Parts: sequence; C-alpha cells; structure tokens
Amino acid sequence: MADTVTVRVDPHVHSAASYDGRDPPELLLEQAADVGLDAVVLTDHDRIEASLRAADLAAGYGLIGIPGAEISTAHGHLLGIGIEELPDPGRPMDETVATVRDLGGVAVVPHPFQRTRHGARRRVLDAVEVDGIETYNAWLFTGYRNLRARAFAHRNGLSSLAGSDAHSVTTVGRAFTELEFDRGRSRIRAEDVVEAIRNGTTAVHGRRAPIHRCAGHYAKGAGRKAAWTARAAAMAIL
Repeated sequence: MADTVTVRVDPHVHSAASYDGRDPPELLLEQAADVGLDAVVLTDHDRIEASLRAADLAAGYGLIGIPGAEISTAHGHLLGIGIEELPDPGRPMDETVATVRDLGGVAVVPHPFQRTRHGARRRVLDAVEVDGIETYNAWLFTGYRNLRARAFAHRNGLSSLAGSDAHSVTTVGRAFTELEFDRGRSRIRAEDVVEAIRNGTTAVHGRRAPIHRCAGHYAKGAGRKAAWTARAAAMAIL
C-alpha cells in the first residue's frame, strides 16, 4: 500500500486585489511557502485576476496553484475554489453554486451564520446544497460560530475547511485545511485538491487571531473599503 502524503492548503486568502486586502500575490505565495503550506487559494472579493496570476506563479514557490474567488451572492458570500472564471456576483446562492460546479470548482461557504460579514444564514444553507463549510475561520471573535459551523457540516455530511481569511501577509496560514493523497506530492494538481474537498477527505487546523487584532481588522475594514471606493471613483473620472 502506498504511503499517504499530507497536503496543507489555506483556501481563504485575500490579496491587494480585494478592497480590504493589502499585499500582492507574490508576497502571499512567499509567505505560504515559508510557513509550510503546500497551497494557498487567493479568494478576492468578486475578482479573480490576481488569483489566476498566483496560480500561474505558484510552482515557482514550490506550491500547488489553485485559483478561486470569494463571490458575493444574494444570500451571502461563497468561495469558489478551483475556478478560472468569475461567476456574476449578486445572483442567488443556488445559481452561483451551480455555476462554480460547472466551472469545475467546489462551492464552500465561508464564515457562515455571521451576518455582519455576509455569512449565509441557516435557512439559506438548509435550502442550498453546497460542497463544504468553512468550520474554522481564524478571524472570528469567539469560537461559537466556528462550533456551530462544524456541527452543521457534520450533521449534513459536508466537507469541513479551515481558512485564515488573511487580509495581509502576516496571517497567511493561521488556519489551514489538510488533505491526504496516496500519490507523491509532485503528482498532485489543483483538480486533485478540488476533488478531495468534494469528497470530504479534509481535516481542519488553526488558531484564532488575537481579540485585539480582530477588533482592529473589523474597524479598519470599513476605512479601507471607503478608501478603495474613493480611488476607484477618482480613476473613473480621469
């Protein structure tokens, strides 16, 4: 019997392409490699260009290149992992899930039940069939919603994922998802990771960000969004 290989993936990271992100793909990839990850998925808000670039560059950092995005649906945010095209934002979640699957990816709900961060509500998740649930998000103030997400995933037979939800290089890998394969590391591709998530062969690991850092993250988020919006508006005028 072949030895198993463990692959560590942070499936929820934001680059400077997100309104609330800070750092370029290259810096995030370098950090991911330095902290012992095998892959990092850039899931920018309703953007995919930086993620595609990161996936193309990943091999140069010894990482598996996996593109993705965090999509704003009419019923909360959704991670599309393994997609190379961005579904239209603002559509119903069930339609967005179907599109993600048609594009060859898996649909994972990040930070569920947390309405202040556009997490999907329970009634939505009861009605929509997704591929996985983020059961460990490193940015939650307390562990309550992580525990609630874990219970929901277990009860519904869904894959559990952990993600750092990093918005800067310093928190990449604070939480990550482990996957096991029966082949050599060099033979594992993005589609293999996607399939493993779909099949539920995952394990979650992580540690919550300190409370004071969470508070600062939330407070600064609104300011960064306002600044990004102002810059975008100024560029449109020029």
